Amino acid sequence: MVDAARARKLADRIQQIVAEMLERRIKDPRLGFVTVTDTRITNDLRDATVYYTVYGSDGERAETAAALESAKGVIRSEVGRKTGVRHTPSITFVMDSLMENAAHIDDLLAQARAKDAEVARAAQGASPAGDANPYREPGSDEDEDDDLDEDEAGFDGHDAARDGEDGRSGRPSS
Repeated sequence: MVDAARARKLADRIQQIVAEMLERRIKDPRLGFVTVTDTRITNDLRDATVYYTVYGSDGERAETAAALESAKGVIRSEVGRKTGVRHTPSITFVMDSLMENAAHIDDLLAQARAKDAEVARAAQGASPAGDANPYREPGSDEDEDDDLDEDEAGFDGHDAARDGEDGRSGRPSS
């Protein structure tokens, strides 16, 4: 196993080399507008996966995939020459679906905005089902009507909890 920082540095270097090769040295007419988005390498530094995006139709994407597959050997030899590692990693090209995912998220956000606008339009003319403020506030007139005064409740000022066993006020008899 190799240090993760070293693997990340090697992956970044491979990404730079592949992007430079695709821009300057690979002259395949099938190669479309390719952008290398990420490169990942295994911990044993034997396999590298290069993620890329292509701007264009599905046919252009398929042609670009075929061009990358045919140029894989040349790219791998250049990676081995420029990195100087003992074992040059095998390279796998994978189409990155980043653009499709971003478009899908944009569609979902547009749908959410439309539903929010619909709810806001429905709420414009609406009024609350009960009172405007359903919570009681201390000191309001409604509280006074609901609570009974001490005189109305039959309170005579006598605390039954403090009565003794014999019914008289004070301490219990022993």
